[in-house]
Amino acid sequence: MRKNIWLAIALVMISPAMLFTASCGKKVVQSETVPMTQSKVPEGSERSAEEAEKARRLQEDRLWAEAASREAAAEEFVKKNIQFSFDSSVLSDEAQQILMSKAEYLRTNLGVTVTVEGHCDERGTYAYNKALGDRRAESVKNFLINLGISPIRLNIISYGEQRPIALGKNEESWAKNRRAQFVIN
Repeated sequence: MRKNIWLAIALVMISPAMLFTASCGKKVVQSETVPMTQSKVPEGSERSAEEAEKARRLQEDRLWAEAASREAAAEEFVKKNIQFSFDSSVLSDEAQQILMSKAEYLRTNLGVTVTVEGHCDERGTYAYNKALGDRRAESVKNFLINLGISPIRLNIISYGEQRPIALGKNEESWAKNRRAQFVIN
């Protein structure tokens, strides 16, 4: 008897649920496809679409030109080294002029940070050249700070004689290696 009562209760609960799900099914309606007709676009709107496309292309070309200009300026910034006299960290007049142009680049590109690398020729001891490279990089950094560049945008490192750009054992090669070099971070 208990079994029959439970069966009746289950039927009473399941029957409405089955009716509800059966009656709520999605109805699929087939529709005819309507062929698209070519509508005439007013002549003025066709012209404005062409003008909009032309304006978009001009804007894109301008952005590419600006990006190329920024890249060329960054390459120029990195390319020019600051040269030093033998056993010196004093900035020459030419070096100061180069640093003024570098400061201008840094003023117009506020998000740029740089590392100033100090380098020496191979003459002198390792420790002496390392210290001289540090003094050269520090001299460049201080000059840029005096021109208004924030010190937090300028890092320094000394490589001493470790990274020569000229491998000869003559005055011409040594002069090229006595430098401060810039790397954009």
